Amino acid sequence: MADTFLLEIVTPYRRLLSKEVDELTAPGWLGEFGVLAGHTQYLTLLKAGELTYKKGSETGSIAVGRGYAEVLPDKTTILVENAETANEIDMETAKTIVAKAEDALKTLSPEDADYAKTVESYELAQARIRVKEKRG
Repeated sequence: MADTFLLEIVTPYRRLLSKEVDELTAPGWLGEFGVLAGHTQYLTLLKAGELTYKKGSETGSIAVGRGYAEVLPDKTTILVENAETANEIDMETAKTIVAKAEDALKTLSPEDADYAKTVESYELAQARIRVKEKRG
């Protein structure tokens, strides 16, 4: 059995990453999950958050939006609405989005139409900040 698997991260606009990796950690809808080569296949929902991968001593982090992960023994495909590397993230914009979302969530209830969208925006902005702080 191979020790690596192909990780592909795809948005509606581009393929952000196509790389052989040793391991992957992603923000699943029900919690963070990890993948190694030879993993049992499954399909799962992703929420906005930080995706990390490792190849040898190299590690990478990407901020991802909502989407899906298809895990196969030799390949994992991440299909998300948006994804950004640290170089693409504007820290000030992310901090502004966090502040606006925090203010909005003080008055929104879970029944409000904008609640889920605001939470997703907040989670993605938080992930952007974490990724940018790690990779500068």
